Amino acid sequence: MTGADTASRPATPVPVGRLAGVWHLVSYFDLDDEGRRSPGPLGAAPTGVLVYTADGHMSVSMMRTDRRPAGPPSGVPGRDETFMGYAGSWRLVGDEIRHTVLVSAHPHLVGTELVREAALEGDLLVLHGTSLISGRAQRRVLTWRRAAPPHPPAPPVRATTTGATGTSEGSRST
Repeated sequence: MTGADTASRPATPVPVGRLAGVWHLVSYFDLDDEGRRSPGPLGAAPTGVLVYTADGHMSVSMMRTDRRPAGPPSGVPGRDETFMGYAGSWRLVGDEIRHTVLVSAHPHLVGTELVREAALEGDLLVLHGTSLISGRAQRRVLTWRRAAPPHPPAPPVRATTTGATGTSEGSRST
């Protein structure tokens, strides 16, 4: 199944326990109110990582893969956007995932609740959200694939600090 296949299908109920983990962005596109598909604000082939923790924290980072060298802004809304990201908390309400934004690359999102319809099929998570863009309804469709565990798994981190008396293992400085 692809994001295009699920763009018009009703969401399947999503069990909370199946969301926790790391997800990699597969596709991100927009559907206008007439059903026309176009690349999302990060271009035709963005990359990204979405993290949901079992205790309700979340973080998402996405970027263009066709980033242009730094230069003057084009003046076209959204055209110069190369990164989108925010973090906060999440909760599941019916077939919707609600993100409460704590920090964001876009300050106007801080303190807001972003509502996403969710459908889960195997290792794919499809999120839909609707926005008004230039006065027209735009449905954003993001498809995520569950990330495989890193191989080999990362070793446990052992914190060390160096103070006036030498190195102290297992302590953490702030």
